[in-house]
Amino acid sequence: MKDSAKIFNQIVEDRRSVRVYDAAAEFDHTAVQRSLERAILSPNSSNMQLWEFYRIRSEEGLKQVAWMCMNQKAAKTARELVVFVARKDLWRKRQRALVKEMKRVYGDQPKDKGAQRAFNYYESLIPKYYFNDPFGVWGFIKKCIYFFVGLKRPMVRHGNATDVRISVHKSAALAAQTFMLSMKAEGYDTCPMEGMDSLRIKRFLKLPRRAEVTMVIGCGPAAEGGIYSERFRIPNSEVIFEV
Repeated sequence: MKDSAKIFNQIVEDRRSVRVYDAAAEFDHTAVQRSLERAILSPNSSNMQLWEFYRIRSEEGLKQVAWMCMNQKAAKTARELVVFVARKDLWRKRQRALVKEMKRVYGDQPKDKGAQRAFNYYESLIPKYYFNDPFGVWGFIKKCIYFFVGLKRPMVRHGNATDVRISVHKSAALAAQTFMLSMKAEGYDTCPMEGMDSLRIKRFLKLPRRAEVTMVIGCGPAAEGGIYSERFRIPNSEVIFEV
């Protein structure tokens, strides 16, 4: 095993969901910024980066968001709370940014076939995938197209509004995992929370209607007793398979 793998293995082993944080211990808030900048490098669907991260640092903000997280100890004692937000509604803006970047790299009329495929993907296929009308008609049509094409060859099976929503939350969750591992590498602990009033949090952050909260992560130095029990995992033989 390489040294880098040993270090990463130790980080993964040490990461636990800590539910009580030490209010007196030193806490480097810049570690949160560094970890979020690493989270931005996370893999995500089509590199659309349909996410936003909100740091809750003020005393009043922490108090309010902890209340919106049902006053869980992981929220009430956290030195910072980070809200991970899925922004499916920003797909047009992100798509334009990606096309602009490709034009900067390849020019307006690329001759390379790989670049041409990339242009076609972002200029034509991405809008078809992310667009969904209020009545779900286009999503239904896409499902039908996928079904019939899929009779003859492998085909993507998702594309309605719910499918796209799930895809965007997956990407935000990947970023959240990167953030938590980074915080552990920085010497601090985290706890992801889904038990929350997402509507109130959206209002508190003044988010638009179509934005969705993926999770809230509490972070800080662990307090004694912050880990409630020994780690339990289902045996590997029940979850890891070879085909």
